[in-house]
Amino acid sequence: MEILNKLDHTNIKDSAQEADIKKTCQEAKDYGFRGVCVKPKWVKTVKKELAGTTVKVVCLIDPPIGDSTHAKRVQTAKKAVKDGADDIDVVMSLIDAKHGRWDKILKDLKPICKIGHAKIIIGSGYLTDEEVVQASKTVKEAGAFCVKTATEKDPLENSELAEKGKHLKLMRQGAPGLLIKASGNVKSLADAQMMIEMGADIIGTSSGVEIAKILK
Repeated sequence: MEILNKLDHTNIKDSAQEADIKKTCQEAKDYGFRGVCVKPKWVKTVKKELAGTTVKVVCLIDPPIGDSTHAKRVQTAKKAVKDGADDIDVVMSLIDAKHGRWDKILKDLKPICKIGHAKIIIGSGYLTDEEVVQASKTVKEAGAFCVKTATEKDPLENSELAEKGKHLKLMRQGAPGLLIKASGNVKSLADAQMMIEMGADIIGTSSGVEIAKILK
């Protein structure tokens, strides 16, 4: 199904155990999802579970607001790639973004984007429209292949779909040519369809199985 191969099947719960992660991987294989997104501690497990498939290993780095030191972020990204991550989903420093420190953000992100296939999460629910555009421009300049709306605990989770769709259009405006990943409470088939219609190339969701069952 055209929608299913755009889904990064996500399990970033702090309470997740190995059995839960393996179940997430099996679901991704069963339904043909694009990827499985997990926190760094599970990358090796996911790589092993997805061996021999086309499902990508996706690692979320530095949620929810990208406030670790640059050295720590680089170290985490390098380990994720070494452990088998195909994509690294890295949160931009939202503190720096809100203070307009775009040069500092660029200096942080450029080396990270050279480490692996990077999607940069801009935390769009925290940003003004102008900041969404500028953040997206910075992501493109840093060398990422994709700009992503949000991750856990982002205010975007509580926004209406129309507001989420507006963010996608602003991101496209700021970073033409990059892929766009929509995330933040995309729970249903209708949600996913609307995000794709509004410009999303990839969707991050923990509700992939529910979406897939409707399509099947």
